[in-house]
Amino acid sequence: MAKIIPFKAVRPTRDKVCLVTCRSYEEYAPAELAAQLDFNPLSFLHVIKPAYTNQEKVSFEKRYRQVHQKYQDFKSENILVKDEKPAIYIHKIVTKNQSFTGIIVGTSIDDYRNNIIKKHEETLAFRVRVLKEYMQYSEFNTEPVLMTYANNKNIENWIFERTQKLADFEFSTTKKEINYLWKIDDAIEIDWIQNILKTENLYIADGHHRSEAVQLLAQENENTKNTSQDYLLSYLISENNVKVYEYNRLIKDLNGMTKEAFLKEVSVNYLIENKKQLPFQPTEKHQFGMYLDNEFYSLVLRNEKQDFKTVLESLDAQILYKTILSPLLSIKDLRNDERIEYMSGKQSILELKTIVDEGEFEVGFFLFPSNIEEIKALADANLIMPPKSTYIEPKFRSGIVIYEF
Repeated sequence: MAKIIPFKAVRPTRDKVCLVTCRSYEEYAPAELAAQLDFNPLSFLHVIKPAYTNQEKVSFEKRYRQVHQKYQDFKSENILVKDEKPAIYIHKIVTKNQSFTGIIVGTSIDDYRNNIIKKHEETLAFRVRVLKEYMQYSEFNTEPVLMTYANNKNIENWIFERTQKLADFEFSTTKKEINYLWKIDDAIEIDWIQNILKTENLYIADGHHRSEAVQLLAQENENTKNTSQDYLLSYLISENNVKVYEYNRLIKDLNGMTKEAFLKEVSVNYLIENKKQLPFQPTEKHQFGMYLDNEFYSLVLRNEKQDFKTVLESLDAQILYKTILSPLLSIKDLRNDERIEYMSGKQSILELKTIVDEGEFEVGFFLFPSNIEEIKALADANLIMPPKSTYIEPKFRSGIVIYEF
């Protein structure tokens, strides 16, 4: 059911790839970003963040045109080179704790519209439009949408066989990750993988805004002959090869309540155990950790409160919202309320403790991570997760593979 296509990727040359690719610029601290831009002229950061020192003074359109021009400069200098034949690409990322291997392809915007590519997150119209305009003016995309497919032994065996050969490139990053890329341009092999994936639904794990932005771009240009906008740069990975982390919550105040009054209200829905100074992290669903006034607490949802009618109602992020964040702390808008912030589960709960102890926040909540089955069930039921419910790996580096519109 899912349609995939090969494409002519633009990629760094083998000798420059380790210098070109970069993390999302939002992940860099200001000093690190400045150092990269000052001392590494080959960094793809120069493309996605041109004239970074005065960008706040530049209009969106002018900035995006600068991105396009810098991208063309990288191509003219042979830092980036376009492949001669359409291909699909196997990409492997090895971190300290895990290895991820997936296939980079183009996926169909029609499949996205027709819910063959399934979604579980709501998008913000403003962010979608900004991304659409970025792609429209820059004329490329280098951040694939992470999609999962059902575990498939045939695909797994094929990937294993192909990755035994010498990679087109292999490089390490300053984060001690190793990246590999294999180009597959054999028409028979491409046809084989296309036929296998025709029987699959694909689930967006990360990249809902990018998907919607390309859909909008294709919609606005549907009368043109530019069919490249009908496809979405995607990284397809087996559902058993993704890592799902939780997002923990930091709240700035108790909505005018005393600590004692707040705990009394929480106890209506939860069995509370004071862990004192012993750090506590949930080990199963419907169990939450809380840090308040220099002490850790265990919160276990009372059995009589567990009458869930949908998968959304049983989701821990939704339970916390419905039982504490909204009714007790008056946090209604999880995206825009300035009293709440989020920390990914990759960060230690001791980091959250330190932030609360510094005084900007009064209470922190720790969640048990969701799993891929919950994400699929939500997507199948056309239900939407609360914002910041999952932090999903792998994360893709910019500049490895570029899809041109």
